[in-house]
Amino acid sequence: MAKRIKGHLIAVDQGEEILFSDFEDDGDMWSGEGPRERRKTIAFSEPFAQPPSVHCGLSMWDMDHGHNQRADLTTEEVTRDGFTAVFRTWGDTRIARVRIAWMAIGAAVDDDQWQLY
Repeated sequence: MAKRIKGHLIAVDQGEEILFSDFEDDGDMWSGEGPRERRKTIAFSEPFAQPPSVHCGLSMWDMDHGHNQRADLTTEEVTRDGFTAVFRTWGDTRIARVRIAWMAIGAAVDDDQWQLY
């Protein structure tokens, strides 16, 4: 889906987040089987003028090499203020921990544009 940014002010925000670390406490991403999911709400450092485009990628994953490596990473609920990162796996995949890197690009709030009502 293409997104056009109106105006001349473009904002970029980025960061990294550890989504989970399940190895130490034998959590379900490490010890479970079947469909599993983790969600994390991430706030932008300041609001955008409208919901931005957000790109997410794995910046670190620690997985068991004895099983198939299955992973699905996506973003949901993107607003002016933040988004939800969603990581899913399934089957017998064993994941010890995951860190993501993200970048948001969108229209910046223009302090000279006042909204009276």
